[in-house]
Amino acid sequence: MSGHSVEHFHPLYGLMAEFETPTDLVEAARRTREAGFKKFDAFTPYPIHELDDAMDLHDNRVSLATLIGGLCGCVGGFGLCSWVSGIALPLNIAGRPLISVPMFIPITFECTILLGGLTAAISMILMNGLPAPYHPVFNVERFAGASRSKFFICIESEDPKFDRERTAGFLAELGAEEVSEVAR
Repeated sequence: MSGHSVEHFHPLYGLMAEFETPTDLVEAARRTREAGFKKFDAFTPYPIHELDDAMDLHDNRVSLATLIGGLCGCVGGFGLCSWVSGIALPLNIAGRPLISVPMFIPITFECTILLGGLTAAISMILMNGLPAPYHPVFNVERFAGASRSKFFICIESEDPKFDRERTAGFLAELGAEEVSEVAR
């Protein structure tokens, strides 16, 4: 184990339950959250918007990062225009003001959109844990159905409430067609 304690090593990624219908999956996700599990995910062949509420997924970090990026772009764009026109290269042409707000609006707008968009894309990629060309759920043979017609919930072994036997029993009680172990 070379310095790693045995209690932190989990050869098991988690337990996965397979469901037949999206309604069964949404109900199972709601009950999983209500049971106190925090580290679990659902896999579906198409978006199911009710899952967001059932899993209590209301993470606004990407929105906040986008707002901050947009504000930085706005301030940076306006600041750059003001610095160039007022300090670095002041040109007094026909008595016009050196810092003219209407003249700076296009650059300020473009910098706001550019930085906001880049921040949104980069923060979304990083917060989703990408790039991740491989995920342990692909070790479960039946998971191939997730791209066609099956619905899955996977509770990770790192969840504080995870116990292999009790969690497997809990998933079976939810009405799962099959409960599978997910190897790392």
